[in-house]
Amino acid sequence: MTTFDPQPTTTSASASAIHLASGEGPTYRMIDGDHVAKAAVRDAEGAFEMFEVIAPARPMAPPHVSPWSAVLYLVEGRITALVGGTTYDVEPGGVVVFPAGTPAGFEVLGDTARIVGVTTGDRAGRFFADFAGAVPTDRPAEESIEAILDVTARHGVRLAGG
Repeated sequence: MTTFDPQPTTTSASASAIHLASGEGPTYRMIDGDHVAKAAVRDAEGAFEMFEVIAPARPMAPPHVSPWSAVLYLVEGRITALVGGTTYDVEPGGVVVFPAGTPAGFEVLGDTARIVGVTTGDRAGRFFADFAGAVPTDRPAEESIEAILDVTARHGVRLAGG
């Protein structure tokens, strides 16, 4: 299992600012694209993590149910998002929310998409790191289903319908 070491991390209300230049941050290769960790913040009000997702056109990863919510802001490209059985066409500047406990996923339309994702809590980064270390990205998801199910079970994530 790969560990998630979010850099930088803020842990108090009086913490210093966070700055990462373009291209910086740990990168986790996932079946739906590269997830670049940009920040993990925990303070008296709660926690969140921020990721940049660079996603190529490929079939939608299996819709899944996460214990955290996610807000996706589309920077470049076009995606179709599936949230709780409803599909949304998202264009640059558009936002889609994946509520915790709701089946969700996305598919890139065209060549690539660039997304800024913010997740609630501090568990998504550990999931991405573990997934990237355990599931090959050079094969169809169906061929890696055993590894996918092992990782998702460790993090409280499940495939929709499963």
